[in-house]
Amino acid sequence: MKKTKLLSSAFSTNESQNYKARCFRSQNCNFLSTSKPCNRENGASHYPGSGNRRLSPPSMLRMVLARAIPLSAASTGLPKPLSPLFIGASRLATSSGDHVTDGGEDDPFSFPDHHQQQLPPDVTRGVDSVVAAAEANASNAADAARALDRCGAEASEPLVVAALARLRNSCAAAHAAFRWAAAQPGYAPGRRASHSMLAILAKHRHFDDARALLDEMRRASTASPAAVLLLIRRHCAARDVAGAVAAFRGLPTFGFRPGVAEFHGLLSALCRYKNVQDAEHLLMSSRKEFPFETKSFNIVLNGWCNIIGSVREAKRFWNSMGNLGIDRDVVSYGSMISCFSKSGSLDSVMKLFNRMKEAGIAPDRKVYNAVVYALAKGRCMEEAKMLVQTMEEEEVAPDTATFNSLIGPLCKARRVHQAMETFYAMLGRGLPPSVRTFHALLNVASRPIEVFDMLLKMKELRCEPEMDTYIMLIRKFCRWRQYECVEKLWSAMPANGLSPDRSAYIVLIHGLFLNGRLEEAAKYYEEMKAKGFAPEQKTQEMIQAWLAGRELAKASASGRSKDGSVSFRLPRK
Repeated sequence: MKKTKLLSSAFSTNESQNYKARCFRSQNCNFLSTSKPCNRENGASHYPGSGNRRLSPPSMLRMVLARAIPLSAASTGLPKPLSPLFIGASRLATSSGDHVTDGGEDDPFSFPDHHQQQLPPDVTRGVDSVVAAAEANASNAADAARALDRCGAEASEPLVVAALARLRNSCAAAHAAFRWAAAQPGYAPGRRASHSMLAILAKHRHFDDARALLDEMRRASTASPAAVLLLIRRHCAARDVAGAVAAFRGLPTFGFRPGVAEFHGLLSALCRYKNVQDAEHLLMSSRKEFPFETKSFNIVLNGWCNIIGSVREAKRFWNSMGNLGIDRDVVSYGSMISCFSKSGSLDSVMKLFNRMKEAGIAPDRKVYNAVVYALAKGRCMEEAKMLVQTMEEEEVAPDTATFNSLIGPLCKARRVHQAMETFYAMLGRGLPPSVRTFHALLNVASRPIEVFDMLLKMKELRCEPEMDTYIMLIRKFCRWRQYECVEKLWSAMPANGLSPDRSAYIVLIHGLFLNGRLEEAAKYYEEMKAKGFAPEQKTQEMIQAWLAGRELAKASASGRSKDGSVSFRLPRK
């Protein structure tokens, strides 16, 4: 008997028909495809404790799936019907290009800054004035100070916090605005404003200025362990492990004793920025000061599993936990299951999932989400949907991440129609989509109108785009040669509370250059340098070669205008 028959025999045969019958009807989605049964290639499967033993994937996978997803689970797919409220509110294009609008602002690029909308009108105007003055003179601190003095804004904590949020990608402009505000009579930077400025300085690796600000915060009694931890994180992001540890050891100078919570914060920061080997060494060498506990090991295990993504190192550290007598909890199992899930080892995921339940550890939502993702990624979509049913039977409510675990693999498999059906099923449950949800759907959009539809849906649901959203769309519109859309996206960033960062400039410059928009690419190149962003070597070489060619063309044209002949003589340097 074929493997696909063996797997599908454990589930209702009506599932696929019910699933397709409820698909959202949209004429511009012509990607409907039948749900493929789980079909995986033969190979060896490894899991903690299994050694090098080879397993039979067809029989083993069938067995572990049957054990993990009980036959009593209702096989009705995603059970709740689509809500007419959400279907009616959508703005989807038909094949003829007609649209149904939701009655709101019909500008897909405009996402109002909801945080700034909550400010009083005079404060909002002040924020705009401060941001404009600081950005226009970011390259010269003295000019920026004079422009800010003339801007007419009155410094206050809400104004400074909002202005710094807008200026966070331009360190010089943000620092100028903060210094101007701190010098105003009647205002002293509070904890929120100081933390915001500290985060910007540390993000741009101005660590001397950040430490000076931290000293000022200590004198003003606005310093906190969170501020020091923020500095630690940025040292870790810069791969400055020594600086991070020094900041941790310097906590007593600010009146704080390094405790277990701060130690866990240091370990988390090291792991988050891929310094997992250093985090493991620090954990093992600090046993006397911070006795071993499961949470400390879980932080490092998660680093190997989900940050580095090394199955080999994760299994080694997992075994070390057992050898040292460290109890494994649901977080430990969740990290390992997530690691196997991302590596595509569905067999190992299901075996470890079953072993976890046999050990009496109830799966939490994160574990279920990782298993759902592994099943969906392995093209076992029906089994993934049934596991969602099992979650509900176990009183573990699916969340946005659960549906993202289905939508992401569906989009990667180009099963866009089913991804959209799952998206609207999520809305029908009242679950808000995340930026990650929209990124998956935007990534598979094949026409500009589909992008506009998703952007308007984001706006309707108040899911604000991130810088990565704009970078993805700029790259996509450049590929489609939709330059007007590129310009609108770029100009919409400041209005949406974002300032272009280095990556955004590089994507825009390359997109314009490769499409022959050379003058515009050069203009944004100069603007990027003026803001203090270092260009990539490839970008610099590309622009410099074009500038040299333009000068040669000018010299050649000048030679022709003098004697009517073509001159190939290069101008002397």
